[in-house]
Amino acid sequence: MLTPGALTAAILCGGLGTRLRSAVADRPKALAPVRGRPFVTFLLDRLAAASVGEVVLLTGYRADQVYDALGHTYAGMGLLYSEEPAPLGTAGAVRHALPCLSGRTVLLLNGDSYCDVDLGAFAAFHRGHAADASLVLAPARDASRFGRVRTGPAGRVTHFEEKGLAPGVGWVNAGVYLFDRRLIENLPPGRPASLERDVFPGWADGGRLHGFRCRGRFLDIGTPESYVEAERFFAPAEAALTAPPAQEARRRHA
Repeated sequence: MLTPGALTAAILCGGLGTRLRSAVADRPKALAPVRGRPFVTFLLDRLAAASVGEVVLLTGYRADQVYDALGHTYAGMGLLYSEEPAPLGTAGAVRHALPCLSGRTVLLLNGDSYCDVDLGAFAAFHRGHAADASLVLAPARDASRFGRVRTGPAGRVTHFEEKGLAPGVGWVNAGVYLFDRRLIENLPPGRPASLERDVFPGWADGGRLHGFRCRGRFLDIGTPESYVEAERFFAPAEAALTAPPAQEARRRHA
């Protein structure tokens, strides 16, 4: 469970989805259909289950489609929208949304990935380490696809490895973050920037970024191949139990 009022939840929904364009060409990645509904609704379900009361959707590419699909409420949660005037990257989008982020702490989710993380446990980790910023880490069978995240004592993030290096098992960024609002205030407004490339390395060098290791399942739908896995990933439990062993192994490591 999360503390109402002290925390604002937000989802990045503005990506162009160029790598996914061959499979989903007519909508933002967050609206990619999975089991008959937009992918982002699985993220919203997770936030509703954690007693989140309000979610800010950070939109850009085809922003009107996100609004038309979701409206102003979902599962009892109020939905607000922050639309980029031009592509600003993940960090720029968060900074642009600052007027909508009322809580002292911001819970941010990537709109094209999903992780079975206990959000209450993640928040407790963040508070317990008095962290300025924390991110969820998930295990990946081939971490080179995403880039490994290295941590040191007390879970402090020490290093981000580039994608494509050193294939093998490792911990990767699962696209779920907690930030002190003051860190977002310090980002330059109106300037395109990436959290992953431009912001996180500096926070890590300053000892401000912690990694919470989660053993839950992780899925990124950023490529046509991984998007195909989403149908299996979100299959009802009884259907997953009947999956052939090879397919089930791929599902666990998606």
